[in-house]
Amino acid sequence: MSRHQRRRQSDRRSRRLAAPPLRFFLPVTLLLCLLGLMVLRGMATNEVFRDTRTTEAQDADTVPPALLTGGPVIDARGERQEAPVGYSVPDRTMVLSFDDGPDPEWTPKLLDVLKDRGVQASFFITGSMTAHHPELVKRMVDEGHEIGLHTFTHPDLSLQSQARLTFELGQTQLALAGVTGMHSTLFRPPYSSKPSALDDWTWPVVKEIGNRGYLTTLIDTDTEDWQRPGVDAIVKAAMPTEPGKGAVVLLHDAGGDRSQTVEAVGRLIDTMHHQRYRFATFEQALDSSPTMVPVTGFQLWTGKAYVWATQVSIALLPWLISLLAVVGVLVFGRFALMLVLATVHVRRTRRPGFSWGAPVTEPVTVLVPAYNEQECIANTLNSLMASEHPLEVIVVDDGSSDDTSEIVRELALPGVRLIRQQNAGKPAALNTGLAHASHDLVVMMDGDTVFEPATVRELVQPFADPTVGAVAGNAKVGNRDTLIGAWQHIEYVMGFNLDRRMYDVLNIMPTIPGAIGGFRRSALERVGGMSDDTLAEDTDVTMALLRDGWRIVYAEKARAWTEAPASMDQLWSQRYRWSYGTMQAMWKHRHALLERGPGGRFGRLGLPLVTLFGVLTPLLAPVIDLFLLYGVLFVDAPRTLIGWASVLAVQGLCAWYAFRLDRERPWHLVTLPIQQVVYRQLMYLVLLQSSITALTGGRLRWQKLRRTGEVSAPVLEV
Repeated sequence: MSRHQRRRQSDRRSRRLAAPPLRFFLPVTLLLCLLGLMVLRGMATNEVFRDTRTTEAQDADTVPPALLTGGPVIDARGERQEAPVGYSVPDRTMVLSFDDGPDPEWTPKLLDVLKDRGVQASFFITGSMTAHHPELVKRMVDEGHEIGLHTFTHPDLSLQSQARLTFELGQTQLALAGVTGMHSTLFRPPYSSKPSALDDWTWPVVKEIGNRGYLTTLIDTDTEDWQRPGVDAIVKAAMPTEPGKGAVVLLHDAGGDRSQTVEAVGRLIDTMHHQRYRFATFEQALDSSPTMVPVTGFQLWTGKAYVWATQVSIALLPWLISLLAVVGVLVFGRFALMLVLATVHVRRTRRPGFSWGAPVTEPVTVLVPAYNEQECIANTLNSLMASEHPLEVIVVDDGSSDDTSEIVRELALPGVRLIRQQNAGKPAALNTGLAHASHDLVVMMDGDTVFEPATVRELVQPFADPTVGAVAGNAKVGNRDTLIGAWQHIEYVMGFNLDRRMYDVLNIMPTIPGAIGGFRRSALERVGGMSDDTLAEDTDVTMALLRDGWRIVYAEKARAWTEAPASMDQLWSQRYRWSYGTMQAMWKHRHALLERGPGGRFGRLGLPLVTLFGVLTPLLAPVIDLFLLYGVLFVDAPRTLIGWASVLAVQGLCAWYAFRLDRERPWHLVTLPIQQVVYRQLMYLVLLQSSITALTGGRLRWQKLRRTGEVSAPVLEV
C-alpha cells in the first residue's frame, strides 16, 4: 500500500471516529423522548423525586419571638429579612385555604360549593397536580379564587437542599404559568402549621422563601380534615380561637376521601355568614398588592409547552404499559412455543430407530460463493476435503479484488473447480454455480465457513424423503471466545437453532442459513433459482420453496462453523442487511396469505410468526429497558431490579435448556444479562433503520464483512 493510500485510509478512519454515527440519531432520540415523557408523567403523578421524610419538632432559638406570637402571613422579603413581620387577617374575616390539590374528584365539588355561596378561597396547589389536572386550576382562576404554591412534589423542605427548593418553586411556577398565564407570590410549605410551630429547622426555609420574594402563608386553625374526624369536628376545628377574631383556616381538597370536607365547607360558610363574617382571599383580606401577576413571552410559552408535554405523557403511559405487556407476552410466548416444539423435534429426531429413509449416498455439489475471502477460503476448502461424503466443490469467485482465486488455484485440491465472474452479487454467484453443478443435491455454504467431516453426510440424509426440498443445517459461531462472539453464540443456540426446530415441527421454515443449506437442484429450478430481488436471498428462496409445496427440515447434526462479526460495527452491518432483506422477502411473498395449500399455510402461520417474533418483538423490546431505567432511577430501584432479575432468571433457564438441547457447554451464559440489554438496543436500532429504509424505498448494496480467518478446524463439543 502506498503512502498516499495509507494517508487516505487513515483520514477515513479519523472521520469515522470523529463523526457520531447518524444512524443512531433518530432511534436514540426517540428512546430519550419516550424516557423524558415517562419522567414528566412520573412528576405529574408525584412518582418521580418523591420524598416522604418529615422532621420532628425542634427548638425555636433562632426564630424571632415576634413571629411565634404573630399572624400567619409572614413577610420576610427584601428589607424585612432582618425584621420579618407576621400579619393577621382582620376581625370577622375568614380565609379558606385548601392544600395539596387540585384533585379531579373533590376539587370540582368544593368549587361548586364555593360558587353556590359566592365565596372566593385560596388554593395552595402542588405543581404535579397542576400539570396533571390543568383544567381545574384554570377554573379556580376563572371563578376568582387565589392561587398559592405548595411545592411541586410536597417534600419537607427543611430536609432539602437549595437546589431542590429551586426546583420545587420553579417547576410549580412553570406549571401555573402554562395553565393560567400567571405566577403567584404566595407560598405555603408542606407540613407547616401555625406560626407558634416554627422552629430552628423550618424558620430557615421561611427566611429563604422570603429572600426569593414570596409571602409565607401559615394558618390560624387546623381542621385536620385529612384524618376524616367527622363533619361536626371539622366545622368546630375551623372556628376562630376567639369570637369575632379573623382566621386563616386549613383544609384539603386532595390526598384522599374529602367528602367530609365538602360537606363541612358548606356548613362552615353558612355558619360564619350568620355570624356576619366575610370570606376573602389573602389579597382581599390584607388589602395587599396583587398576589398573582401575569407572565408573558418565554416564561409563558415554556409553561404552556411543559403542560402540553405532561398531558401527552399522561396519555402515552397506558399505551407504553400496553406495549410492555405485549412485549412480555411475545417474549415469553415465543420462548414457551420454542421450548415445547423444540422438545417435540428432539424427541422425534433422536428416538431410537429414527430414519429419513434409505441412506443417501449419492454425490453432492457444494457451492462456495466467494468475494474477497482470502483469509478464510483455504480453511473452508480444506474442511470440505475431509468430508465423509462424496462431493464436488465449485468455488465461484464473484469479482474478488484480493487473492481468493490465486489461493484456490495454488491449493489445487482434487474435485475443486474455480469459476471467476465479474462482481454481480451472491445470488448471481450461486446461480452460476448451479448452472455448472453435476449433481441434483446441492449444498450451499459461505466462503468463511468450515464444515466437520460428517456435515455434508448429515445434511443430505433428509433428502431420502422425496417431499423434502431443502434442509437447514446447524450454524455454529466459531469465534465465540470474545465477548461479541459469545453473545452471538448465545443468539445462535438460543434463537436461531431453537427457532428452526420450532419451524420444522410447524413445517413453515422461513430461512435456510447461508452458511449451511442443502437443496434439491430440481426444486430450485422450479422456483427460478436464487433471486436478487432481496438482500436476504436465503430467506427469499426458502419462502419460495415453501409456497411451491416443498417440505423444509432442520438437520441438527449437520454442523457448520462460521466466523461471526468481530465488532459492533460489523454486527450492525450484518444484522441491518438481514433485517432489511427479511422485510423485503416478507413483502415479496405477502400474497401467500391468500393462497391455498402449503403456500397458504406458510402465509397464514409462518409470515405472522416471523412478523411477531422477528420484527415486532425486537422493535418493541426496548420498552423493557425504558421501564427498567425509569424504575431504577426514579421509583423503587430494589424492587425494579428484583423484577428484572426474575425475568432474567427465566430467560437464563430457557437459555440453559436450549444449550442442553444443542449439546453445548453453558459457560458462555455468564454474559447473558449484558447480552440481553445490548442486543435489545442493537436490534431495535437495526429494525427501526431497516423499517425507515423500507418505507422510503431505499436500496442497500451487499455489505462485505472483514474476516480474519481465525475459524479453522471445527472444535467438537459434547
